[in-house]
Amino acid sequence: MKLGVYPGTFDPITHGHTDIIARSLRVFDRIIVAVAHNPSKRPIFDVAERVEMVKLVTKDFAHVNVEAFDGLLVDYVRRHEAHAVIRGLRATSDFEYEFQMALINRKLDDKVETVFLMPSEEYSYLTSSIIKEVASLGGALKDFVHPEVAERLRHRLRRPIQ
Repeated sequence: MKLGVYPGTFDPITHGHTDIIARSLRVFDRIIVAVAHNPSKRPIFDVAERVEMVKLVTKDFAHVNVEAFDGLLVDYVRRHEAHAVIRGLRATSDFEYEFQMALINRKLDDKVETVFLMPSEEYSYLTSSIIKEVASLGGALKDFVHPEVAERLRHRLRRPIQ
C-alpha cells in the first residue's frame, strides 16, 4: 500500500489543496494530510482549528487521514513509513522553494521522495494568503474555499463575506 504525506499549514484549506488531495489519491492508496504547527507563518487559525477544517473538507474522501504534526517532516514521514511527500506546484515561482525543500529533505533522509503535482488550472493562482486577504476585505469566497471555511474566516476576521 503506497502512503503519501501531504504537509502544509492549510491556513485555511482551499479548493486548490483539495484538488491536490484528489490528484494524490490517483497515485497513492492512502494520504495523510499533515497539518503543520508552523508558528513562523503566523496562522490565523490554531492547529486544532485547521485540522478540524481539513477533516471537514475531506470527509468524503476515502483513504485520507488528517493530523497535526510538529518537527522535521522527514522524521514524520519516517515514523509513518510513508513512501513520499506530496507537494503542489502552482506556478514556476513555487518551483525554486519546493525544489530546495525536496533537496534538503533528501539530504536529511535519502529515502524520502517528493512527488510534485500541479493543480487544475482553475486553482493555479490560489494561495491561503490571497484567500485571507480577500476575506479580510469582505470579498466573496465561494469559488475558493468550502462554505464552512468561508464562514470561519468571516467570523475570525469579523467581516461580512459575500
